Amino acid sequence: MIRILDEQNSILARYVSQLRDEVIQRDPMRFRRNLERTGAVIAYEISKTLNYRQQTVVTPLGEAEMMLPTDEIVIASILRAGMPMHNGFLNVFDDAANAFVSAFRKYSKDGTMKIVLEQVTTPNLEGKTLIIVDPMLATGASIEMAYYALLEKGGVPAHTHLAAVISSTDGIDFVRKRLPMDHVTLWTAAVDEEMTVKSYIVPGIGDPGDLAYGKKL
Repeated sequence: MIRILDEQNSILARYVSQLRDEVIQRDPMRFRRNLERTGAVIAYEISKTLNYRQQTVVTPLGEAEMMLPTDEIVIASILRAGMPMHNGFLNVFDDAANAFVSAFRKYSKDGTMKIVLEQVTTPNLEGKTLIIVDPMLATGASIEMAYYALLEKGGVPAHTHLAAVISSTDGIDFVRKRLPMDHVTLWTAAVDEEMTVKSYIVPGIGDPGDLAYGKKL
């Protein structure tokens, strides 16, 4: 299932517009904060799809019956760009377990690109709700690699949510074809149609890792 959140008006558009704005994004702290706020909004939307059970909460004056989520959640981020969004998800799912995937783009002399996966750390995923966070879904290759690497190491979750700020149409098509969509939901704040020859989304936001944490060698 694909959920495109800018199809309905919400405050999310303001956060994404500031992430895109070439002047505003020059402030790394504000850029990180907008990624965090975007993550929190997507987390809230995901929370509406979870499993709930009525539970009794004892107050100083009596008891209240409330519907509370029962899913065991694991938040997985693709380093380093996913970290601010990861914090936004933790602000909502504050008791979630955490996983991390270290991956990067490697370009060859002929201009071709491949994803290099260095390390995966994860708790047990069996029967849990997995949320994989990466700000940009460009080609879809890194999400696919992270998904299968996490399952290989942690087991098979009951359901997986993929969370991105901006997705390319090619990336969405790739995910539809390469991941089991009966067990996967993609959430994205916006969709852009173009990509550069180096697989950067246009208009996109640029390189979120560099904007959040500084340029790398």
